[in-house]
Amino acid sequence: MTIEITITVFVFIVTMLVIFWRPKGINEAWPAAIGAIIIVLTGTVTSANMIDIIDKIGGAAITIIATIVMAVILESFGFFHWSAVRLVNLSKGSGYRLYWYIQLFCFLMTLLFNSDGSILITTPILILVLKNLQLKPHQQIPYLLSGAITATASSAPIGVSNIVNLIALNIVHMTLYMHTAMIFVPASLGLAFMSLLMYKLLKKQLPKELPNLVIDLEEGFFTKHFHPLKGKISVETKHQRTTFMLKILLFVFIMRCSLFLASYLSISIQLVAVLGSLILLIWRWYYFRTNPIDILKKTPWQIFIFSFSMYVIIYGLHNIGLTELLIKVCEPIVSQGLLYATFIMGGLITVLSNLFNNHPALMIGTMTLTEMGLDPITLKTIYLANIIGSDIGSLLLPIGTLASLMWMHILKKHKINVNWKDYMNVTFIVIPLTVIVTLLLLFSWIQLIFN
Repeated sequence: MTIEITITVFVFIVTMLVIFWRPKGINEAWPAAIGAIIIVLTGTVTSANMIDIIDKIGGAAITIIATIVMAVILESFGFFHWSAVRLVNLSKGSGYRLYWYIQLFCFLMTLLFNSDGSILITTPILILVLKNLQLKPHQQIPYLLSGAITATASSAPIGVSNIVNLIALNIVHMTLYMHTAMIFVPASLGLAFMSLLMYKLLKKQLPKELPNLVIDLEEGFFTKHFHPLKGKISVETKHQRTTFMLKILLFVFIMRCSLFLASYLSISIQLVAVLGSLILLIWRWYYFRTNPIDILKKTPWQIFIFSFSMYVIIYGLHNIGLTELLIKVCEPIVSQGLLYATFIMGGLITVLSNLFNNHPALMIGTMTLTEMGLDPITLKTIYLANIIGSDIGSLLLPIGTLASLMWMHILKKHKINVNWKDYMNVTFIVIPLTVIVTLLLLFSWIQLIFN
């Protein structure tokens, strides 16, 4: 057993180091998969464990991938270019207004899709907008940094915006509906506080006035992709595009609401998510006669591999006694009262997320909670405190989440230099205060609705 413990711990540490380092831009799914294979070969994770893992991961992965497919379809419609132009127009030449509309844009994109999909799509769009506004590099960074932080942290209010949240929900047997009812209000207020704090911190770096767009991003996109051809329906005028986009946005909003209704009625949310993606694919084919194969190629299927592999590794750590050790540490904390437990456990997951990434941190924390024999309200409250630590607290360092790692990679591809110092100058002030405020709001909200 000593050899198994040594190998499992070693594999976990090496896997996380390779994921953070990403030599030659390797996708994080492959080191995770190799680590998982080694864990299985050592026998630390059994075949029965694998069946349990598939049961817990499967539905969450299908839901998130279906949601990302919807996001990719909307990108192919030109929705994000259309949104970006509206975002600049609403700013009315004010750099301060642009900041707040970027915050709202990133928040809504994460709520409508998920944190990873939001980062993958909004970051290139923001880069395109900011470069065409001819903002200097030091003026672009505050918008990109604050937008990425908000997009990633905005997965906290609803569980379906983050795959690790969905997996953890399954572990604690909590419905998506109950999760949202308990955390949406405190998490959203916490995010508003975070945005205000970032604005105060970054205001001096934001331009007061914005120049006009050098090119019309909307016209450029639609001329290139949807110039009327035989067999295609024209969306040539701006009025037609706006009507078309609003219809799509309404559909996505209805499908998003349907996930919560399905959860409330105990209907499989992954089936609803897949149905929404299929309808959008058919809609796209009908309007533009475009083969859906290109969408399937753009879908990041490796997310399933990454999540499954990381859970295998975490299950291995669980089997060698990690959760037993954490239970001994955490039980005295939880016994001190719900307020104390909320802050300490949320803080613990924040630290673990920044050391090991929020995927393993939340999984370890959630598995520990389920074996402590807690009453339902205490279990759910502390679990939601863990979510705040995982989704918001993890942003202290740029290695804390998969989304922030992808964000850094996208910036590097576009030759935009945001170093750790730039990042931490903001997060070391904003994130700890936001976590404290949000945890306090969570505790107060739970006391209000259950007492």
